[in-house]
Amino acid sequence: MPTKKKSAMWDAAAIKEELLKKYPPKVARKRAKQIVVNEDNQEIMANVRTIPGIITMRGCTYAGCKGVILGPTRDIVNITHGPIGCGFYSWLTRRNQTETTEENPDNYMPYCFSTDMQDKDIIFGGEKKLEAAIREAHAIFNPKAIAIFATCPVGLIGDDIHAVAARLKAELGCNIFAFSCEGYKGVSQSAGHHIANNQIFKHVVGENDEVKPGEYKINMLGEYNIGGDAFELDRIFKKCGITCLATFSGNSTYDQFASSHTADLNCVMCHRSINYVADMLETKFGIPWIKVNFIGAEATAKSLRRIAAYFGDKKLIDRVEEVIAEEMPAVKAAQEEVLPKTTGKTAMLFVGGSRAHHYQELFAEMGMRTLAAGYEFAHRDDYEGRQVIPDLKVDADSRNIEELEIEKDEARYKARITDVERAKLEAAGVPFKDYKGMMPEMDKQSLVIDDLNQYEADKLVEILKPDVFCAGIKEKYSIQKLGVPMKQLHSYDYGGPYAGFKGAINFYHEIERLVTSKVWGYMKAPWQKNPELSATYVWE
Repeated sequence: MPTKKKSAMWDAAAIKEELLKKYPPKVARKRAKQIVVNEDNQEIMANVRTIPGIITMRGCTYAGCKGVILGPTRDIVNITHGPIGCGFYSWLTRRNQTETTEENPDNYMPYCFSTDMQDKDIIFGGEKKLEAAIREAHAIFNPKAIAIFATCPVGLIGDDIHAVAARLKAELGCNIFAFSCEGYKGVSQSAGHHIANNQIFKHVVGENDEVKPGEYKINMLGEYNIGGDAFELDRIFKKCGITCLATFSGNSTYDQFASSHTADLNCVMCHRSINYVADMLETKFGIPWIKVNFIGAEATAKSLRRIAAYFGDKKLIDRVEEVIAEEMPAVKAAQEEVLPKTTGKTAMLFVGGSRAHHYQELFAEMGMRTLAAGYEFAHRDDYEGRQVIPDLKVDADSRNIEELEIEKDEARYKARITDVERAKLEAAGVPFKDYKGMMPEMDKQSLVIDDLNQYEADKLVEILKPDVFCAGIKEKYSIQKLGVPMKQLHSYDYGGPYAGFKGAINFYHEIERLVTSKVWGYMKAPWQKNPELSATYVWE
């Protein structure tokens, strides 16, 4: 692992200036606040709208709501109210996996539900079409719940999707709820995460008070089972004797959400997409939360130990140590196999959620350095830590998103630990309701860039020539054309899982193959082969 005091071997400030050269002065002043050279107490500007004309790598509010948060839930029918394109392109794009059970065989994830709004629906309104779609879905599937997602045209014409949902919920006896997640509504997909989780909390969480069997009950928040990550975590939890009641929302079900309030601990993976749900569960039901990271073998071991320390049962503590001892030899063997080829290699990570932070642990385990990193949709606390939250300004975009007023549920609130127990655990290295952020753990003088765009990505690759670049599908092919291997960490391309112990082994081998392959360097675009191409006007 690189130390916090380690410095980069290149002039980050000069590279920042080079990136800003191309922009007009006004644009450069704004981007300068979003591109920072990592130092102690450095402040970054984040969660602001992308400058018009810049090709951003972000997604929209609708994509964050429907595609990211509700997409991995298998037994809720998700109806996109809008043009078919929005529904189709938010359908299974993140490779969320699931597996059914005999008790709950329903799986609607392979289906794409849309009202397929046409021009006449935009002119005359689409509420009748939405109502017909809900009735049709209910008649065919009889699901536990139906979710409705607004797209941009719906917000513009004013369809009242919440009124339609309430009316048909009363009539059909099915839990039907809607999300005002029009794509333009927020700065990025982060707004969609917030809107989605608010509605799940209002309409589903707490609906089932049944006490589930098992010991050491936890919820995993911000884990989406991309490439089977949640399957690997479930394997580890079962081996340790830990009961994962609900995953928000990888391989999830309606009942998991409904009974999640009966857990004893919330473990937050992706801080940005769901930290407010952890806060609401603690306020209403008394469930404390801790930040965990299951990306990286050492991080996985550390997180398991934190969970065991929270419950304080020697049986669990011993079992966790046994599991770590059983799993680590295979990890170490894979690590030793790749280290000669990966040590000293470099990476860049521009990924959503906490992934640009978490995956740096995996690269460090391979002896690789992260030269630059950033998020697509982060807020300052994701970069700098939660201590900056009181200083964050609430702007007009943030006010677009409903802030729920949560109060203690007098009938069901139960403090899981006392204040004395909490203080003891924090003194022993189990911090509650805390996230240090990405920047404190990055090398000094590395670059941290919020809302990276296509021009900056190409320029960084040109200057620094990393051995691997990690981002999403929009950047994949342009980066490969520059001769650098590109790994998608939004959907893992066709790989995974990368979480947990087996996931670390998978990642080691995939990255080793990428950084040692020369194929991308042999590729030449036509304009690189013949740079003297010229053109003339037709009238010349």
